[in-house]
Amino acid sequence: MTTTTPAIARQKRAIVLLPSGGQLDLLDPSPTSWTNADLATGLARTYRWGGHSSWGRPLSVAQHSLTVLAIREMLAGPLAPDLALYELLHDAEEGLLGFDCIAPMKPFLGAPFAFLSQNLTAAIAYRYDLPNLNEELWRLHKHADRVAAASEAYHVVKWSPGDIRTTLELEEQPLDTDPLFEPGYEAWEPWPGDVAAVRWLEAVDLHRDRRRMERK
Repeated sequence: MTTTTPAIARQKRAIVLLPSGGQLDLLDPSPTSWTNADLATGLARTYRWGGHSSWGRPLSVAQHSLTVLAIREMLAGPLAPDLALYELLHDAEEGLLGFDCIAPMKPFLGAPFAFLSQNLTAAIAYRYDLPNLNEELWRLHKHADRVAAASEAYHVVKWSPGDIRTTLELEEQPLDTDPLFEPGYEAWEPWPGDVAAVRWLEAVDLHRDRRRMERK
């Protein structure tokens, strides 16, 4: 699954011990290294916006992924299972790394970080048989992702609408209504990690089952 390993990377240890007991080599990730529960846990414990939040908890990548799927379906109707899985897994490498890099930092991390991220993304796409999006589907995905980001910036981190446009460079308007509903929580409230992990895992299982049924 790997491309050419940078010389600096070959000199470093990059093995992660996962909750299931599996070992993930970040430099040469096997698509069978992790369980779905490992990935759910990683995404639920990896935080958006550098962990900053106006709530008592930060927002997890797991909850963000569910939000993006909900926005896609709000705009386009129910998605085919392949596309639904793509949305749920579009940031999945962050759950294996345990790190969602904020945009201003990315230019400073350079080739070694890009190498790790690309290899993990490829392993995830192989493991879950994710589709290659055409130009139109990619545009729809990015629109939903950016609407989610603008909404999170406004409701979770409390960026002002003006700063969302100018500082964050997001032209999309934040949603007023939270497309996710979880009894016991306010709109846009970040969920506890265990709740986010369970909801994300349930969604992945649902759409994988749907895909299996369609392929029979």
